Amino acid sequence: MPNRNPDVPDDVFAGVLAQLNHFVRTRVVPRELEIMITDSIPADLRKQATDMGLFGYAIPQEWGGLGLDLVQDVEVAMALGYTSLSLRSMFGTNNGIAGQVLVGFGTDEQKARWLPDIASGDVVASFALTEDGAGSNPAGLRTTAKADGDGWILDGSKRFITNATEAGLFVVFARTDPKPPSGNGIAVFLVPSGLAGIEVGAKDAKMGQEGSRTADVTFNHVRIGPDSLVGGDGDVGYRAAMTSLARGRIHIAALSVGQAQRALDESVAYASTAKQGGTAIGDFQLVQAMLADQQTGVMAGRALAREAAKAWVENTDRRIAPSAAKLFCTEMVGKVADLAVQIHGGTGYMREVPVERIYRDVRLLRLYEGTSEIQRLIIGGGLVRAEKKKAL
Repeated sequence: MPNRNPDVPDDVFAGVLAQLNHFVRTRVVPRELEIMITDSIPADLRKQATDMGLFGYAIPQEWGGLGLDLVQDVEVAMALGYTSLSLRSMFGTNNGIAGQVLVGFGTDEQKARWLPDIASGDVVASFALTEDGAGSNPAGLRTTAKADGDGWILDGSKRFITNATEAGLFVVFARTDPKPPSGNGIAVFLVPSGLAGIEVGAKDAKMGQEGSRTADVTFNHVRIGPDSLVGGDGDVGYRAAMTSLARGRIHIAALSVGQAQRALDESVAYASTAKQGGTAIGDFQLVQAMLADQQTGVMAGRALAREAAKAWVENTDRRIAPSAAKLFCTEMVGKVADLAVQIHGGTGYMREVPVERIYRDVRLLRLYEGTSEIQRLIIGGGLVRAEKKKAL
């Protein structure tokens, strides 16, 4: 794949990717059970991730990050997807939906204030968009930001906020005008976690992804200054949300490919060694058919994620391709994980077997950053609108 990022040449990126794969396969994979049982990422693994620059791999170099573009991000995501998804979640918001709002829409002063600490991992940034009635569709937001002097007063509640319990900065989406004459009346604010009136709930108990942390966040008459408004523009919010989510969908697609590859590898290894009636089950044609379906899904997903990232970087498709990649890859990994459990039989249903954890972990991928249903609406609606424009 030709390099499209002059800031990180191919040979340099190859070294970064090799180091990352080594870290994932030799340091993290052997401790997946520990992560699952303790529901936390060990401190030494967090330090190693920090030292490798993983908290800022997608942050521009001028702000202390590695400066990887989305084509390279996809390769990183596939590598990280090979192990417990909670590892990636630890620094995913810094590089993705939270950090990219600042990278793409922040003022120079806001970038200088926050991005170096985000890139180093000294600050964990949380993307505070989702709330009751507003998840995949930000237009339903009820959190408000009311002008007060030269600042704002923030009121409202957010749900399922990743890394909320560790956050040093909340990137908060709020409605500034309930009935704007134009646009959506949604703005984005940079809210330090230590301000009076912010309440972070208890860590959510989830189906899977042990080691990752989500929680509710309540903003009760939180006073923030004028420098908190992202881009210094109240109209930037909705566009920032949509852009950040679309970019993140390609990342999630690639992450799904990594998990699918792991489930496939576990399936092949088990089918080659487990025996039924003295014969390796991998010699049975029906098992081979399931492996074939897994392999086909992985290969198709990998190609689609890479193609969507290329289209994003070249700015040829930043709407339909991200949704198509996320829809296919997250649905694909669910099927691959299900087949992995089937191939393992009863063993695959046991809690400490990798494919059981993968089966639970990947279910979330079809939900966040836009459900599969939302992706279908974006794709279908986008195609119809494009065709209608041709007729004008």
